[in-house]
Amino acid sequence: MKMLSTESRKIRLAIAAAFCLGMPLLPGAGTAMAAQAAPSQASEVAPPSALSAKIDSKAKEIENKLIAWRRDIHEHPELGNQEKRTAKLVAEHLRSLGMDVKTGVAVTGVVGVLKGGKPGPVVALRADMDALPVKEQVDVPFASKAKGTFLGKPVDVMHACGHDTHTAMLMATAEVLASMKDELPGTVKFIFQPAEETPADFEPDGTNTWGAKQMIAEGVMDNPKVDAVFGLHVSSSYEAGKLYWRTGPAMAAADQFWIDVQGRQTHGARPWQGVDPIVVGSQIVMGLQTIISRQSNIALEPAVITVGTFHAGNRMNIVPDEAAMTGTIRTYDEGMKKDIHERIKNTAESIASSADAKAKVKVVELYNAVVNPPDFTDKMAPTLRRVAGEGNYDLQPKSSASEDFSFYQQKAPGMFFYLGVTPKGEDLSKAAANHSPHFFVDESALITGVRAMSNLAVDFLNMKQS
Repeated sequence: MKMLSTESRKIRLAIAAAFCLGMPLLPGAGTAMAAQAAPSQASEVAPPSALSAKIDSKAKEIENKLIAWRRDIHEHPELGNQEKRTAKLVAEHLRSLGMDVKTGVAVTGVVGVLKGGKPGPVVALRADMDALPVKEQVDVPFASKAKGTFLGKPVDVMHACGHDTHTAMLMATAEVLASMKDELPGTVKFIFQPAEETPADFEPDGTNTWGAKQMIAEGVMDNPKVDAVFGLHVSSSYEAGKLYWRTGPAMAAADQFWIDVQGRQTHGARPWQGVDPIVVGSQIVMGLQTIISRQSNIALEPAVITVGTFHAGNRMNIVPDEAAMTGTIRTYDEGMKKDIHERIKNTAESIASSADAKAKVKVVELYNAVVNPPDFTDKMAPTLRRVAGEGNYDLQPKSSASEDFSFYQQKAPGMFFYLGVTPKGEDLSKAAANHSPHFFVDESALITGVRAMSNLAVDFLNMKQS
């Protein structure tokens, strides 16, 4: 059956492939797993230690440097797998701290290894470096004026998802921990990852890899083998400086599907002489809605099927030969995901067959669900409570957005959490979402991210020694 051209597919896939932050949060209440996931405000808080006091002092000392890094990176954003300037900045900084540094990992990634003064386990800290094809509309002196190439087209580029802050915070975390390396009982691996938002020439075909998945394939979680991994993401959904997390499924798996419907061309005045793929395609769109509303057990976990593009025809009075649609699938449960994939295929093919048309369905699994292991998360949550302080942490609602941090969690216990960046006193419901050209970061929150990542690393290393 005839498929769309490569160029057309690239454009349509790019439109449909927004899997990172900036999407609505799904309420977590109403399922047994969600009930288990809530971090209690009355739960244990890790006691302060000599090293935690040193972390706080050092983080405060370099806060101005942290903000300067963030502004520099923000002003010079780079798309996925094009982060050459950012990678150079990171690598030079890590080398200045005396680390073993590897560059060119998964195209432009950087990995630094800090060996502590005492033997012990290995903990990894991850930040992503890539920006988005978005034209900045925030009035700040360091606003981006950068241009780039996305799917072969010239575009404006902006750090509209906050990856500039992630990179700057991990650079600062590296400096904080390097200043006390003699006291660290183990090794810290700093992972600066490209292409979390997908490469600038993204075209998934079910076999290619990028970002976290490619870094893992190139050995980032080995040599030395990582025992635990932590990552954070800034969010405009929360007040600056507050921390949010949950145990269990926290962010959705994201899969891409496309459906090509083959009909038979005819004159629009004589539709009975052909097979109308537009009508059949429209019936498929409506049929897909029943997979979630009538066929899936959403009492177990929520799920989403969205058709994001639908293309057919080029003239008002001609029934075309074919129609094509693409969409995204969001799930939290692996069994539900596989079942939904099969139901999409059966629904499309059966509806098409009933009208003497044919449907060809392809599903590509992109990002797995981010799942914070309950036992591991419960052990590390007291550290985040200590860092945030009373009243400055809470349950993270489930997010229907996706993150390729999930691949690291397949190799080692991993915890992913959020840092709020909307200025205090602002209406959170009106704050520009991640991926918006108006996305704004209150930089006073960044020191909290540095303290959180540094304390998690130190507490994990010490915990393994006890």
